[in-house]
Amino acid sequence: MLGIMLASLTILIGRAVYLQVLDKQFLKHQGDLRHVGIMPILAHRGRITDRYGETLAVSTPVKSLWVNPSEFLKADVPEDKLRAAAGYLGIKVEEFRRRVGDDDRRAFAYLKRKMSPDQADQVMQLGLPGIYVDREYKRYYPTGEVAAHLLGLTNIDGKGQEGMELAYDGTLRGIDGVRRAIRDGKRRIIEKIEEIRAPVSGQDLQLSIDARLQYVAHRELKSAVSRHRARSGSLVLMDARTGEVLAVANEPSFNPNSRGRVMPGISRNRAITDLFEPGSTMKPMAVACALELGLTHPRAIINTQGGTMYIGHNVVKDVHSYGVMDVTKVLQKSSNVGVSKIALSVPPRKFWAFYHNLGFGQPLETGFPGEARGRLSDYHGWSAFEQATLSFGYGVSTSVLQLTRAYASIANDGAMPMASLTRLEGDVETHRIMSPKTAASVRAMLEKVVSREGTAIQAAIPGYRVSGKTGTVKKLGARGYTTSKYIGVFAGMAPASNPRLVMVVMIDEPSAGEYYGGVVSAPVFSRVMQESLRILNIAPDQPDAPLIAARTDSPA
Repeated sequence: MLGIMLASLTILIGRAVYLQVLDKQFLKHQGDLRHVGIMPILAHRGRITDRYGETLAVSTPVKSLWVNPSEFLKADVPEDKLRAAAGYLGIKVEEFRRRVGDDDRRAFAYLKRKMSPDQADQVMQLGLPGIYVDREYKRYYPTGEVAAHLLGLTNIDGKGQEGMELAYDGTLRGIDGVRRAIRDGKRRIIEKIEEIRAPVSGQDLQLSIDARLQYVAHRELKSAVSRHRARSGSLVLMDARTGEVLAVANEPSFNPNSRGRVMPGISRNRAITDLFEPGSTMKPMAVACALELGLTHPRAIINTQGGTMYIGHNVVKDVHSYGVMDVTKVLQKSSNVGVSKIALSVPPRKFWAFYHNLGFGQPLETGFPGEARGRLSDYHGWSAFEQATLSFGYGVSTSVLQLTRAYASIANDGAMPMASLTRLEGDVETHRIMSPKTAASVRAMLEKVVSREGTAIQAAIPGYRVSGKTGTVKKLGARGYTTSKYIGVFAGMAPASNPRLVMVVMIDEPSAGEYYGGVVSAPVFSRVMQESLRILNIAPDQPDAPLIAARTDSPA
């Protein structure tokens, strides 16, 4: 028996020496697997700023609390400490217990994420078993709802979900680092051994918008949508020379800092993603096409035939009978009959090509998620009536941003810039749409629209010459165009002598009684444009002009 015991002891000692001296790497590796772990080091997400560096989105350090249920449930936690912890978390004790659960085999569950560090520290000071803290980042938007539709938002893990946060997620997110750490038997970190890979912070993103102008646009659009009890509204303000979007607003808006209150669909940037028929705001494009081809001129006489024109079995009507007028007055009075006659003088292929070159039916290529490209049917299938309706904005669909860029071609002497949501440096890409002479002629005619005899006197700005065009659009219903739902639009530019800014305002389904574009949208244009010109220190081009009393009965 003694021999057997000595032999067994010798074998055990030999095995121990073999494992701990001769082949110690195996046990070391197995121990490391149980006690040495790999931890991520979260990268700091880049900021989003306006064109002058004003912060619009920033990631701030926060803490997240998690619990090891198997450890927590085995401990006898006093009720008073449990209530205190629930109070710091802002929940009831029952909710605290629900989050922990009753499965003592689980090793992980979040109690609350993205907490303020002070709150998390208060819970940790209670010394509850099985509760641990991790450091994370929370996205914060200082401007709240003012620029929410453009900025978008991130999910709880810091990944872009909407807007520019999604479009530039790869640039903003950066690359997480990796660290090796030693944990004890309860998976608590004892020591951080080494940093395997350092985190790479995300790059900052500088947008084209001016935070000051964005606030003005948001304020005035929100007021107008509320005053006219409208379904929604959108506005885009653009630099006429560069195509940079200086402000883009939508109503109703949302607060990206309160994700739980964001209703489905409300975070959509309707100015970029939604389409509508632009109505009479397309008339300057049809006139510009005919001018460019030499088929008409501003003083050419047109007989509007008592405000009614038959094209086959279809009829085009004006709000009033204007009789004989020149092309300038056709735009000033917004005559459907007059602009239809101008459009029908243009060969369909060339008419389509002009609209196509303006970007209708094509993507804007801004990179914004869900960007609409609009609709422009092929000219081979056009009838004469369809070509006529295209001249006053039916049968073609566009977004507010797309229409704004088209008007920039008139403002920028016929050269249309590419729309941009980020600040541009260096040379700007433009496309020649029409000659400078044609653009100047259209601008001069559109000045008559913003006059006592025109449809947009409420778009006037004291001290500045303004060019623009109203649009009052019947919405398409289940049985054709309805007479109870309208879209009011105004598109314009200032100063008209040398345009610097272009803006389109669209109010969808105003229901407070007024619905004409010259009444619901033009005043928004006037207020936003006036303050924008002042903020940007753009000099008046008509400082001695008298203030003209506004009319309220303007047709489309």
